[in-house]
Amino acid sequence: MTATSDSKKDGGFLETVRVIVHALLIALVIRTFLFQPFNIPSGSMKDTLLIGDYLFVSKYTYGYSRFSIPFSPNLFSGRILGSEPTRGDVVVFKLPRDNETDYIKRVIGMPGDKIQMIGGLLHINGAPVKRERLPDVAEDDGTGRKVPVKRWRETLPNGVTYETLDLVDNGFYDNTPVYEVPVGHFFMMGDNRDNSADSRVLSQVGYVPFENLIGKAQVIFFSIDEGASAWQVWTWPWTVRWDRLFTRVH
Repeated sequence: MTATSDSKKDGGFLETVRVIVHALLIALVIRTFLFQPFNIPSGSMKDTLLIGDYLFVSKYTYGYSRFSIPFSPNLFSGRILGSEPTRGDVVVFKLPRDNETDYIKRVIGMPGDKIQMIGGLLHINGAPVKRERLPDVAEDDGTGRKVPVKRWRETLPNGVTYETLDLVDNGFYDNTPVYEVPVGHFFMMGDNRDNSADSRVLSQVGYVPFENLIGKAQVIFFSIDEGASAWQVWTWPWTVRWDRLFTRVH
């Protein structure tokens, strides 16, 4: 082998390494500053989000905190270019209890709000939220049996509408004390009201600091049936939820 062919081989290897490094840097920039993918592991946001949904979260919507950076290094506190979420946004955040676990819920209470559940009806600052009964949906009761579940369309004071599920009457968190949201914090709730550990559980989630927000859920880019494996591409024709692909999160 000649010196020329050796140098070409070395040059080709270095070029491959350079391309890989550039690709990783671009991916890191996109993940840190623009969009980050998440998947839904639980049913706490049904029927807005289902187990097996994969979605993109915009990192720039609320500005950047240390939790915007992979591994959350403690480089600074607060937010850079911060912008508060809008009531009704579906948000990914770090669980305040450990600052590590990713949660996804809907913003219900803004700083200074008083939030309360009375008879399963959400109240904000003493006023009941408008809601409209929708046709029941069939849900698995945990034994494989389908049972009817109440479904409502809620409308927040700012006009944001979404659907919620009411699995049982007089559930554990259908009647609560008044929660007063501290300054710089937000009150989060899941749309599957009787099956969501959220800000109503002060010992587990509680009020979420602005700093802990990662981003706003924007679009579902992939969705597969609960229990199916995304890597088993040969099953996609009947396991992928084709009607959910590239739908906006509301």
